[in-house]
Amino acid sequence: MKKTVLVGLALGFLTSSQALDVDNYKSLFEKQKQDFIQYKQKQYDDFESYKKAQQKAYDEYKQELSNYWKNPKLSTKKEWVSYSKDKKTRSDVDFDNNTITVETLAKSKKEAMQKLQKNLAKVVLIDTKTAIEKDPLEQKLSKIKKPLSVVDAKVDTKPILAPVVFKQKPTRKSVINYLHNKVNPQTVQKKPSPKLKDTFVYKVVVKLPKDTTYKRSKIYENEVRTNASKQKLPLSLVFAIMHTESAFNPKATSHIPAYGLMQIVPHTAGVDSYYYLYKQKKTPSGTYLYNAKNNVRLGSAYLHILYYSYLKSINNPQSRLYCTIAAYNTGAGNVAWAFTRTHNVKKAAKIINTLTPDEVYNRLLKDLKYDEPKHYLKRVDKRMGVYHKIYG
Repeated sequence: MKKTVLVGLALGFLTSSQALDVDNYKSLFEKQKQDFIQYKQKQYDDFESYKKAQQKAYDEYKQELSNYWKNPKLSTKKEWVSYSKDKKTRSDVDFDNNTITVETLAKSKKEAMQKLQKNLAKVVLIDTKTAIEKDPLEQKLSKIKKPLSVVDAKVDTKPILAPVVFKQKPTRKSVINYLHNKVNPQTVQKKPSPKLKDTFVYKVVVKLPKDTTYKRSKIYENEVRTNASKQKLPLSLVFAIMHTESAFNPKATSHIPAYGLMQIVPHTAGVDSYYYLYKQKKTPSGTYLYNAKNNVRLGSAYLHILYYSYLKSINNPQSRLYCTIAAYNTGAGNVAWAFTRTHNVKKAAKIINTLTPDEVYNRLLKDLKYDEPKHYLKRVDKRMGVYHKIYG
């Protein structure tokens, strides 16, 4: 009897200790979670100040450009726009429509031809690192003091257009032939400058090869294969997201701001992905995200977080994949909203788990709060099929 009581007491004590350990673990986990949420808020506040300084630099640069150009364009998600140091020549590579437009301000056709050819040569031969370092706007942005939490990195020397334009490594002869073929009296357009007296705007539009998008994707194949495998993702998903986000524009920039091939927002997806990968509370800078390796690594990590963590309560893999694609564009909370009119993912998952993948897909297309993620889901889904055929 005494033995039984002692054993019972021991078991009772063990159970209490275990319960205490579980409670302590839960308490510790909750504290860490709250600390990270508070940290992210501070990161957000610090980054907002940094973003305002960046916006001021953008606005000042645009104002400077307006002295020469009626429409002072800057880079977007799918257009890489760059200006010469004197701001009188600019190039616009449209990755969505596969065109290069080069314009220059000059007083004579002879001067214009030289400037157009020189700039076109730079555009088709330059690598990402040089493009960033030589860009007057990037030079201006690099002088802004970054918050201590911002992590920076050098941009990699990936080619941008050379593998697309030239079948083999470009030689002096092949470049000269290309320039003479693309910039000549028959191809150059001319109109008076609305900004400068006795000056004309000379323009040439160059079509890139039809297989440009495929060739651009090949440049990043190693990064995509490595990170898709590491994060247990379909190869086709990473390619399709990249295509839809930037059309493989390494200098992709949007007003949010989001940067690079997979359009990562530094203070949200950037913070989450960096912490997941390196267990460090850092915010990646724009320069860090223009580095293709960093961008694909963080973008793939964020897809992993969405699929395996935020949306893990969705049982069917295909349904969860559709929700992951939409969430990459609009956030997991907005995906939940399509099913519950709340941002509660677990509540939405209960409904999603009663539906077939096709029903989930159609519900997202019908009930997502905004039109952009609806179009985004359709594009990514279609492009996954294309990249699956190409890369397997």
